Amino acid sequence: MFLRKDVKIELLRKVPLFSRCSKSSLEEIGAIADEIDLPDGRELTREGERGREFFVLVQGEVDVTKEGNHVRTLSDGDFFGEIALISDEARTATVTAKGPIRVLVITDRAFKTLVERSPGIDAEVREAVAERTTADDL
Repeated sequence: MFLRKDVKIELLRKVPLFSRCSKSSLEEIGAIADEIDLPDGRELTREGERGREFFVLVQGEVDVTKEGNHVRTLSDGDFFGEIALISDEARTATVTAKGPIRVLVITDRAFKTLVERSPGIDAEVREAVAERTTADDL
């Protein structure tokens, strides 16, 4: 069973990176988001490796570890890896499926192609990044 378009948009709207995006921009982002099922134990990110995709957890749970230590468990509606869409920084944690999961995945390549094609999305994302950076500096 795949998500309806409006459900995808609502999941993406909760991501701070997309907080400044219009509904039409969110629809475009949703169009490049693949919905996939993954098995228990699947490693989605590995600490220290370059990130190539961003994930929104649709259903299930994942464990987040740093330096081998459990940091937290994420569940439905949570997201991770968004920095991979805008920078080449290494992953800051390892994320592993805790049981079968369903995720939305956006690859860095698909996202870069989208923002080249839709400069408005690029501007909205840059505004959100600037807003978060300023808030973090306070």
